[in-house]
Amino acid sequence: MSGSDWLAAVLVGGGLALLAVGFLARTYRREERLADILDLPYGEQDVPLESVVEQHSTIVENLSGLAGKVVEQLDEKGSLLRKLEQARLPVRPGEFVVITVAAGVVLGALGFAITSQWLVGLLGVAAAWVLANVYLDRRIAKRKKRFEEQFPEALSLIASSLSAGHTFLRSIQMMCEESPPPLSEEFARVVNETALGDPLVDALERMAARLDVRDVAWVVQAIRIQQQVGGKLADLLHTLADFIRAREEIRREVDVLTAEGRISAWVLGALPVFLLVAISVLNPGYMDPMFRGWGFAWLGGSAVMVALGVGVINKMVKVDV
Repeated sequence: MSGSDWLAAVLVGGGLALLAVGFLARTYRREERLADILDLPYGEQDVPLESVVEQHSTIVENLSGLAGKVVEQLDEKGSLLRKLEQARLPVRPGEFVVITVAAGVVLGALGFAITSQWLVGLLGVAAAWVLANVYLDRRIAKRKKRFEEQFPEALSLIASSLSAGHTFLRSIQMMCEESPPPLSEEFARVVNETALGDPLVDALERMAARLDVRDVAWVVQAIRIQQQVGGKLADLLHTLADFIRAREEIRREVDVLTAEGRISAWVLGALPVFLLVAISVLNPGYMDPMFRGWGFAWLGGSAVMVALGVGVINKMVKVDV
C-alpha cells in the first residue's frame, strides 16, 4: 500500500471522526444551555428563541431527520429511544444513527487500507453498529450499577428525614440536593413530574420502569402498599435499605468470583480478530486463500463458533442475584 493511500485513509477517517466529535460537543452545549434557561425564575431574563431552538446546518438536519424517520419506521416500539434515555445520552435516534454510520465508514476505510481486503472493510462497517450497541449497553449497565450502589444510602437518608418530621416529597428533594448522579438526576426528574401535578407514587413507578432495576420496583410497590394499609414509612424504608444493602454485598461477591470467566470470554473472542489483522499486516499475502472460494465459508464458520463460545461463557458466569 502506497503512502498516498495511507494519507488519504487517515485524512478521511480523521475528518469524519472530528465531525462526529464536534456534533456531540455542540449537542452537549445545547443541552446545558437549555437546562440553564429552564432553571431561571419566570420574568428574570428575556431569552431569545434562537438560543433554545436547535441550530444545525442543512446537511446535518436533513441527514438526522431522514435517519430519524427510518428509525421510526423500523423501530416501532422505540427501543433505541428507550436505550438512549436509559443511557442518558443527549442525542436523538436519528443523530445517533448518523454518528454510527460515520464511525462505520471510518472503520471500514481503515480496515480496507490496512489489509487491502474488501471483506475486512465490510466487517469494519458492521463492527461500528455492534460497538455502538455495546457502548449503549455498557453505559446503561454502568449507570444502573452506580444507581444500585447509591440507592440503599438514599433510602436511609429519606427515612431519616421522615423521622425528623419532613414530608415524603420534601425528603426526596433534600436527598437530591446531597446525592451525586445518577441517583440525584432520576429523583430530580420525579420531583419535577410531581411539580407538574403528577402523583408521587406514579412518578416513582415510571422511574422504576425507566431504570429497569428490580430493587426500585420492589421499593415502589412497598410504598404503594404502605399508603393503602398504613404504617410508618420511615421504618419500612430502613428495612428495605438494609435488605438491598445485603443483596448488593452478595452481588459484589458474585462479580469477584466470576471475573475470571468474563475476562476469558473477552480474550477468546478478541484473539481470532487480532490474529487475522496482525497476520494481514505482517504478511499480506499469507491470508489470501481465506478470502476466496471456500475461505469465506471457513471464516464465517469460525466467526459463528467464536460467537457461540463467547455467548456460552457469558451465560455460564452470569448469576442473577
